Formats: sequence, structure tokens, C-alpha cells
Amino acid sequence: MDDQNNIRNMSVIAHVDHGKSTLSDALVCKAGIISAKVAGDARYTDTREDEKERGITIKSTGVSMYYKHDISYSGDKANEKEYLINLIDSPGHVDFSSEVTAALRVTDGALVVVDTVEGVSVQTETVLRQAMQEKICPVLMVNKIDRSILELKLDGEAMYQSFLRVIDMANVVIETYKSEDMGDIQCDPSIGNVAFGTGKDQWAFTLCKFARLYAKKFGIEYDKMMRKLWGDNYFDAPSKKWRTDGETEDGRSLKRAFAQFIMDPICKLCQNIIDGNEEAYHKMLKTLDLELSQEDKLLSGKQLLKSVMSKWLPAADCLLEMMVLHLPSPRQAQKYRTSYLYEGPQEDIVAQAMRNCDPNGPLMVYISKMVPAADKGRFYAFGRVFSGTVASGQKVRILGANYKPGRKDDLYEKNITRTVLMMGRTVESIPDVPCGNTVALSGVDQYLIKTGTIGSVDIDIADAHPIRSMKYSVSPVVRVAVKPKNPADLPKLVDGLKKLAKSDPLVVCEFEETGENVIAGCGELHV
Repeated sequence: MDDQNNIRNMSVIAHVDHGKSTLSDALVCKAGIISAKVAGDARYTDTREDEKERGITIKSTGVSMYYKHDISYSGDKANEKEYLINLIDSPGHVDFSSEVTAALRVTDGALVVVDTVEGVSVQTETVLRQAMQEKICPVLMVNKIDRSILELKLDGEAMYQSFLRVIDMANVVIETYKSEDMGDIQCDPSIGNVAFGTGKDQWAFTLCKFARLYAKKFGIEYDKMMRKLWGDNYFDAPSKKWRTDGETEDGRSLKRAFAQFIMDPICKLCQNIIDGNEEAYHKMLKTLDLELSQEDKLLSGKQLLKSVMSKWLPAADCLLEMMVLHLPSPRQAQKYRTSYLYEGPQEDIVAQAMRNCDPNGPLMVYISKMVPAADKGRFYAFGRVFSGTVASGQKVRILGANYKPGRKDDLYEKNITRTVLMMGRTVESIPDVPCGNTVALSGVDQYLIKTGTIGSVDIDIADAHPIRSMKYSVSPVVRVAVKPKNPADLPKLVDGLKKLAKSDPLVVCEFEETGENVIAGCGELHV
């Protein structure tokens, strides 16, 4: 896609994997890659067997998805715009936060998933701090609200207070670490950059959905309605007035608008479906203009709830709208990220091309991690094109992590054999990739240890500057000595350790003269 204004690069990050792989499923399903039936249980972006067994993400996985979407919701096909989203599903556990750093470097926005019951944890803070350091714009998803409805049986007001607590905690971290040139990036439901929902059941909503509905009903402007649905706003129905103090003139207490117009109807519908109260929920579905298919009529309990709610409030539409409206495109983001990323002079030709996200400028690709390829022992170099266009067969200059400008160490000129798109579990070959997108390159893995910069051979070697190396929030401190059961297998073990060190940004393998081989990782789970 050539229009960089319609591209979004984003990572999904969460505290210890609270349902974000299931949220990724919603987007993958909308792009037509998996069916709606398996979305939520497929965990498409968890590619390894141990990830499925443990139910956590260990490696960050990229997937590129194409959508047609009408942001104005006019129902007119002519208003549909095309969007390309490069999504990276990254782990939540603190032991794997090096994978999060690698994902954040090559994206511009982050969908931060927080559990409504547990709130913002220490790990969420760590991840948000990393995002602010890399100048990444966040949007928030308050997840697992089905637990508040069905298990804790909270009412609308109690849920509002718990959502408010989560959003305030996230905003404190964002405000503490953000840099000035990013502008106001606070998460606020009344502007639409906070979603509420549940990934497992594939439903979610922002206030936008309800503001459109009630703006027509009350006959007031959409923007005004957005502000009324959050905060201390109460609707006094008999006198048809909005109030901010929560009481009528004669001292009756009023229900908060968010509880009255949004949470209470949702809780009521969920409760009626779970209790099997057919008459009540059929009446509500009629009001919402929702038709149950023949298959749905045979369902009951939680399966019926998932089917009804995902039809009424589809998670993919909600997330897509939030990303398109509130996350920056490469063209916007590189304007303020270039000064942090590029180590050379900010006036030179490369810095200007990066700032303008120019597909015809000199090539600049940052490789943030190595992904094992299907052919044994080879790796794809996964990264982001910041300027220029990278193509199969192109001759490039490879600047390794130890390269210093003006020197010849860790510097190579080689040809790229193939450019591919990462598609979760598979890869798709593609002739070329313009700037603003994520890409995987084959043929350069032997010249890069873990990370590095790939630049254009047209630029004078004296002017070749790399992109800044990543800063990790953890370091490899847990050390384990390993040895083969059969001493004859030692060469195989050494080879395996070298590959392991290459595929993980923060694994260190040391081969000592005493014959001990030591692996260092960030924690027990990591090792």
C-alpha cells in the first residue's frame, strides 16, 4: 500500500497475557485469515507448541492485515477506505520483556490490554515505560469485563468506579514517562481511545458506538454526547435535563449516564442470556435489531452470549476504529521519532527521508530480532523500513550492532535474497516493501548477531550512521550451566546454543575454557 497515512504499525501488549492473543484473533478474523467460529480460541499469533500448552505468549509474532473500513459509518461503500495494519502480538511476562522492546521499536502505536479485576500491575508499568521511551502512542483496552458482570455481579456504578481506577493508574504512568513532542496522549474514554470488552468472547465497545446511537435519540451533537457518557454526568428523565451533581431538584439521586445508558443494558442482556430468560432477551434483541440465526437458536449459556455480544459489539470493528482514529500513521510518527532513533546528524539526507517517510529516499531498515526460518539453521531478519523501499535481490549495506561510524568493523555489503511478510505462523513472499511497514529479510542473517541497521549502498561510507540500539528494561542475570548427556554431542550443543542466542534478543551463551557452557536469561521462565 502506497498511502502511508492509511498504514498503522502497532503492538499488542498486556500484563502476563491477560487475553490479548484472543483480542488479536478478532482482528485476524476480520481480515479474513481465520473463521469467526474459532476466533478467541485459535490464538493465531501463538505459533509455538509450548505457548499453546501454557496459554502464554513467549515470542512476539508479526502479522500484516488488510481492511476496508468506513470510519463515518454512513453505510455507503464509496466512503470505505483501505487500511493496512502491521500487528505484533508481544508477550506480557516480565521474563520476556526483551521481546516487547523488539516489538515496540518497529511499531508506532500500542494497544495496552489491562485486566479490569487485577488492574495495572508492575509489569504493565514496565511495558508502558518502555513504550514512552520509544515514543509509542498508547490506546487502552480494559479486558475481561465479563468477569465483573457474571462472576462478581457488579452494577453499572461499581463497574464505572473500577474502570476509572484502571484508566487513572495507566494515565499516571503515561504522564510520568512521556516526552513533550508527543503531545497529549492520555487515555480518555470521552475521546474514544479506551475500549471495554472481553477478548475471549470477541466483543468490545468504545463510547463512540453508544454516542452515535444516543446522539440521534436525544437530538444532540455526537461530540457533546461523547462527553456526557463519561464522568459526572446524570440524566434527569422527568425534567429532561442533564445534571452534574447526581441529584434532582427535589433531592432524588440519579444514575450516572455511563451506568444508565451503557453498562446496565449490557449487564441486563448478559444476565438474561445466562439465566435462560428467553422472553426478556428476545425482547431486547428486537430493540437492538439483532436477528439470531438458526445455529444461534440452538445455543445456550456462554456460547449464546458470545454469539449475541460479538454480533452486537464486534471487538474487531471497535479496535479497528480506535487504531485508525487514535494511533499515528508512519508519516505522522516518524516526524517525532526520528530524532530519537537516528544517530547521525538530524539535517542529513537520511534523517530527512526518515522524517518524511519517503519511499524514494535512501534505504534505512532497523532489524529488531531474528526469527527462525523453515530451513534448518537459517533466520529471517525481522524489522521495519524507516525510509526507502527494500526489494528482493537488492544490494545493501549491513551495519551490525558493534559498527562505529568511520570504521570498517561489523560492516558488510551483501544482496538480500528474499523479502517476505510475516503472517503469524507462515510467511508470504513479496517483491518489495516501501517504508512505513514491517518486513522480514532472508540472506542477511549470517552478518547480524541479533540486531542491526540495513542501509543504502549509494550513501558515502563516511556518512553511514546506524539507528540507535535498543535499551532493555531487564538484563540476563539467571545463569545455568548445560552439558550434553553424550559427550560426543558437544559440537551439536554448541551449534544449538549459538542459534538460541541469535533467536532471542537477551539470551547470552558463554563457552568457557573449562568446557562449561553457560546460558544466561532474564528469569527462571525465560531460561
